[in-house]
Amino acid sequence: MSTNNLQSCKRKMFLHGHGRQSTSIDDLGLDILVYEILIRLPAKGVGRSKCVCKKWLSLLSTRHFAMMHCRHISTSYNQKFIAIGSRLCSVFPLSCEDSGPLLNSRILLPFEASWNKVNILTSFEGLLCVCFRNTGKLVIWNPLTHAFKEVSSSNSRGLYKPKSDAIGLYVDKKVDYKLLHIKRRRGRMWVHVYSSMFDSWHKITFANKLRCWRGEPICSNGTFCKGVLYFLVNCFIENKGVMLFGFDVESERFKLKTFPRIPHADYDGNLVVVHKELHMFVTHGLPNWTVDLWRMEGESWVKLWVFPRIQPVILSCSITYITSTGRFLVVSNDGVANEIDTTKKGDDCFLHVVCFHGLQGAIYTETLTSPDFYFH
Repeated sequence: MSTNNLQSCKRKMFLHGHGRQSTSIDDLGLDILVYEILIRLPAKGVGRSKCVCKKWLSLLSTRHFAMMHCRHISTSYNQKFIAIGSRLCSVFPLSCEDSGPLLNSRILLPFEASWNKVNILTSFEGLLCVCFRNTGKLVIWNPLTHAFKEVSSSNSRGLYKPKSDAIGLYVDKKVDYKLLHIKRRRGRMWVHVYSSMFDSWHKITFANKLRCWRGEPICSNGTFCKGVLYFLVNCFIENKGVMLFGFDVESERFKLKTFPRIPHADYDGNLVVVHKELHMFVTHGLPNWTVDLWRMEGESWVKLWVFPRIQPVILSCSITYITSTGRFLVVSNDGVANEIDTTKKGDDCFLHVVCFHGLQGAIYTETLTSPDFYFH
């Protein structure tokens, strides 16, 4: 809230509290009410506010409000852990007082798919990208609003193949939520981008210097930070190890990025965004693994923290920063969740949280973001 708006709001509430004037919600002004007060509510609170009157319903249902609300709420306490099982999804809130997920609530899968055929690929600003294992079709889904959109097209664009393809969700300057799909088949490679604004795919020209992607497994799906979608790529056949590439979402060009300086030949990395800055957990030094935490500064990397020498839990995992606690949740591919607290020392920094028995899981932030550009 701006200083002037905040002072004006406080003054009106003060006068009302001391009986010097009768103040109603309308006296606050529509702009203050919507963009200084309602925008600070949790996403579920905004949903309930839509029931107040038709005017509120109209104002709170616009794409502009959803975007502004998402920018604010993503830095708050609304992260959830979702695990898919049976034909239900279990959603766990992440508490700042507790080490791990709390009692869960359940939601139904909104699309026609068996639970064991759904694979969560990535999350971004309240949206999950999932694929159906039996068909490879990609779906963008908001678990809070239950809205979803199947983005696979009739000409085979948007058909995902595990262990071969990579995807990344991002948003451009026009607030167009997009999905980048790197597709590899029989030594050939294609890159396409889906636009929610135009509900269509277009092809990206791939640079020759990225030929090392064609025959190697891609280590990670995309991580979006400051207008760049980052990918870690395994290039061991060319003796280049793990390489970091960035896709500039405005120019739609790939560029090789620097990797933290590691003294060992065997290493792996996990990207994570913390306070809008790109970080990387690097595991290196087989067989006595060491794990470091690095932060990208410009085109270089700064080491922030060294993991104690305990059994590594970083390999074949996804890592998410828990905003409300300052800790990290590490979820392995087989559904085991562990926590890393970099403020503690020794074995105390690592805590086993819960095992989801092989279920698909991911952290997301509850927002009003829609997978469909035109919505109300």
